[in-house]
Amino acid sequence: MKTILALGAGRSSSVLIAYLLEEASVHRWKIIVGDLSEEAARERIGNSSYGEAIRFDVLDEAGSRKTIAGADVVISLMPAHFHPIVATYCLALNKHLLTASYVSDEMKALDYEARQKGLLLLNECGLDPGIDHMSAMQVIDRIKQEGGKLVSFESFTGGLIAPETDPANPWRYKFTWNPRNVVMAGQSTAKYIQEGKYKYIPYQQLFSRITPVHVTGYGDYEGYANRDSLKYIDTYQLQGIGTMLRGTLRNKGFCAAWNILVQLGCCEDTYRMEGVDTMTHRSFIEAFVEADATLTLEQKLMQHFSIENDGPEMTRLRWSGLFDEEPVGITSGTPAQILEHILNKKWKLQEGDNDFIVMWHRFVYERGGKHHEIQASLIARGEDAIHTAMAKTVGLPLGISAKLLLQGKIASRGVTIPVTPEFYIPVLQELKTLGVELTEVEK
Repeated sequence: MKTILALGAGRSSSVLIAYLLEEASVHRWKIIVGDLSEEAARERIGNSSYGEAIRFDVLDEAGSRKTIAGADVVISLMPAHFHPIVATYCLALNKHLLTASYVSDEMKALDYEARQKGLLLLNECGLDPGIDHMSAMQVIDRIKQEGGKLVSFESFTGGLIAPETDPANPWRYKFTWNPRNVVMAGQSTAKYIQEGKYKYIPYQQLFSRITPVHVTGYGDYEGYANRDSLKYIDTYQLQGIGTMLRGTLRNKGFCAAWNILVQLGCCEDTYRMEGVDTMTHRSFIEAFVEADATLTLEQKLMQHFSIENDGPEMTRLRWSGLFDEEPVGITSGTPAQILEHILNKKWKLQEGDNDFIVMWHRFVYERGGKHHEIQASLIARGEDAIHTAMAKTVGLPLGISAKLLLQGKIASRGVTIPVTPEFYIPVLQELKTLGVELTEVEK
């Protein structure tokens, strides 16, 4: 009996584990779900006879090795900084590992050993990164095969809320994945190439330099640059391309309001604040503005950022409860941790809420002496607050890849991401049958 070990029973794991259990019933596999909370793992397993829930502590080396030793394939949905630890265990025990996270330097350093041992350490096999890679490479390879040359590639993906969810929410946003990652998003300088020139955007300017994006049938959005787009020039084999930009998608108006929180310093995670046990939402924001008894907090913000009291930025901040005298409710924390706690009161998915994934690619290429353009978009809807679109699009590519690996249909080894046909053809084909499909429009 083949065994898949899934590590992490958090919000992104629900659809993955449901998929694995269904496949296990067909192929007679065993699915072990490990989490620091055995109760959370049991909830994911339900009453399936093919599943087993265990407590898993990645920092318990002996216990971790014993658990991993009994698996054929390991899938990690734990926080990204734990992946290299799991990978070292897997290498020592000759086990394959799949994750949805970006390839870290620590993970990259394991490539030689993994290849020598004939093991696959697959990374970036979720949504973004993941489906974005596969859907982009499918089009890029086709353009090349038809004699075209890419001159520009732009790609934006966002986890949002469905249009019918919480219509009074002016951000049109809630936490659909790890809230900390949302608050900390964009903390590094964005790097990309645009019209043949290298561009760099420091974090402090990230949310004020946005790209308008129109998705046919769904309306207007805005995107901000995401980390290092330059490294994907080689990954996608697009040497010499004039524009290469990957980013994150948000609804119109989000970035301007979020930029105020960034400029104030509310997203800092390098120090702990004083007096948190008695802090209110309002006094938290007040801590980042000048002391001036002649002006209210709202007036200080309007004056400093040149915004209107009834304007979209103040409307979003006010709706989030940031001017309320409500106690924060924690005893200590960094600014980022406190902001996350405050926002989670209004931004947490509630029963009846549905999330909404929007992915958009634009390919501009030359062929036959003419410029051509393809715009491709993917829309995914969540079913409820547990089986979210985010869980679906992060989990399914991992589950499908694990199945293909156990069936001997993936030959790649070493530290790899899914940008070749052996990954993207079968994964995208199965995703289509599961309702996740890219729609292309030739411009």
